[in-house]
Order: sequence, then structure tokens, then C-alpha cells
Amino acid sequence: MDLWELENEIYGEGYTLLCGVDEAGRGPLAGPVYAAAVILPRGCVIEGLNDSKKLTEKKREALFEPICSAAIAYGIARAEVEEIEELNILNATFLAMNRAIAQLDPAPSLALIDGNRNTGITAPSRTVIKGDGRCADIAAASVLAKVSRDRYMLEMAARYPQYHFEAHKGYGTAAHYAALREYGPSPIHRMSFLRKMH
Repeated sequence: MDLWELENEIYGEGYTLLCGVDEAGRGPLAGPVYAAAVILPRGCVIEGLNDSKKLTEKKREALFEPICSAAIAYGIARAEVEEIEELNILNATFLAMNRAIAQLDPAPSLALIDGNRNTGITAPSRTVIKGDGRCADIAAASVLAKVSRDRYMLEMAARYPQYHFEAHKGYGTAAHYAALREYGPSPIHRMSFLRKMH
């Protein structure tokens, strides 16, 4: 699969600078939602780059610096738990994405958003379903967002050791639910996500 095929087609429509945007952490019960936006030089090949979900944690960590070094520009941002609670997770995700895009200098002429929703994106944008496996820029953004969020959750694991965030990064595993039942929620838990707890 050529990760530049789709982007080259879009560049062919006359756009000068594309960025890829992806999020990490929409599903977990705890922690912020992260987003990253990346502009890679057109045709740039980063060895081993793929959708972050298909890569091991070690591989993602190893790609983080090469992506940042190769990028023309990149932005990493997050929406806090309070913002997720206030806006809902979808709108908080758009907020994080908009913050990440706003960090890009030069600004992109079009943002490619992973997934099928871009209603809350303020920059000119287009959705790409399964974009993290189809576009180099989105694949790069997926790695930066995921690694950044994982690093944050490791910091939180040190602060709240009873939840073992280092193991599940805040996702709703059996061990995580067991810890919640035993200790109740921490300040970084998303209360709206815990209403469905059994």
C-alpha cells in the first residue's frame, strides 16, 4: 500500500500543503483526548510508518523522533477531561484537533482528518476513512497522538498507582474496572464514561 497515493491525488487537485490529523484516546475511561497534525514533505518515506494501532508501543516510540524531525511542521494538542465532560467526547476531539492544526506553521491548505466526521474542524478539511492506514500524513499524526497520550498516562500511573494506567492507558479493561470498584474514580476519570459501569 503506497501511503502517498491518495495524497498525491489530492495534491493533483491543486492543494499546496496537506496535513494529516488523527486522535488518540476517544474511548478510554480516564485521561485527556490527544490529537496531532503533521505536514510531511511530499513523498517523504519514514521506514516502518503505519497506522499506530498496527504498531507495537516500542515501534511507535521509535518512530516519534523521526516523524518530528522529518515533518515540515507538526502540532500535538489535547482536550482535558473537564472539556470532554463539558462538550462530549466528539466535540472535545474536534477541539484537540483544531488546537493541533493551529500549531502548524506554515498553515496547511487542506487538513485530512482520519475517520468520517469533520463537522467541528475550523480549517478547510476532508475526511479519510481508515486514513491512518492510507495516508502518510495521517499515519504520522496517529503515531504522535498515541505516543504523546501514552506518555501522559505513564505520568498519571506514577501519580495514581492503584489504577495501573501503565498497563491499559485508561481503557476499560477488567483490571481497570476492578480498581474503580475498589478505589472509586480519580480526578482524571471521565465521569460521563463511568455511568455505564456495571
